[in-house]
Amino acid sequence: MKKLVILGFGGLGRTVEDVVISAKLFDDIIFLDDNIIDKKVLGKCVEFKKFINNDTQFYPAFGNNNLRIEWMNMMRSNGAKIAKIIHPSAYIGRNTEIGEGCVILPNAVVNTTAVIKTGCIVNFGAVIDHDVVIEKGVHLCMNSTIKAHNRIPPFAKIEAGQTIFNNTFKREIQNE
Repeated sequence: MKKLVILGFGGLGRTVEDVVISAKLFDDIIFLDDNIIDKKVLGKCVEFKKFINNDTQFYPAFGNNNLRIEWMNMMRSNGAKIAKIIHPSAYIGRNTEIGEGCVILPNAVVNTTAVIKTGCIVNFGAVIDHDVVIEKGVHLCMNSTIKAHNRIPPFAKIEAGQTIFNNTFKREIQNE
């Protein structure tokens, strides 16, 4: 039985739950949250370690890009498997790379040869064109568009409906 543990019962966490249920990606979903009391919340975020096993994956559903990556690193260093969630209605082109901890929501487009690094959110209807690199921890909001030959810097947030035109972000990103 495949289980997903979502850290955070806020808007992103509940959105991920909805996508996972509609796409039938996991058999069971539980939440951990430090601030929200709900029957679905089974403990605090730091309690994630007790759920680690071969059949369980984790997703830190935090809208704060830096915090999401910090939690991914912490969970990974403790042996947790980080989920990659891709809704089946998303178009994923050939020769793309999508890192762990990414969420690709319904009707998003990831065109051929695009690279999406660790912990990114590609929201409903967002479009990533060919030859684009999305660095770690980026959030592309609903209906945003990244046109060809761009490299979006780490932890950026591209707002809803925003278009990044060809060759806007070309600077080299330092490897960490």
